[in-house]
Amino acid sequence: MFYTIRIQGHLDPSWQDRFGGLCIEQQETGTTRLSGTLPDQAALHGVLLQIVRLGLTLLSLETSESKKNDA
Repeated sequence: MFYTIRIQGHLDPSWQDRFGGLCIEQQETGTTRLSGTLPDQAALHGVLLQIVRLGLTLLSLETSESKKNDA
């Protein structure tokens, strides 16, 4: 499933492997967008756990499923 996660603050793009290979994009608004495909819920849990461990604030989480339901 494809995920888009927004967090407060900036991440070093070299940390991509810490976040399940999700693409790390710095936004001009002072946030970071993580996006990409994760194989299962366990991988998503690992990404969310990393966010918490680093003391970052989760702003939003969207899935490809939620985008289909909005249409």
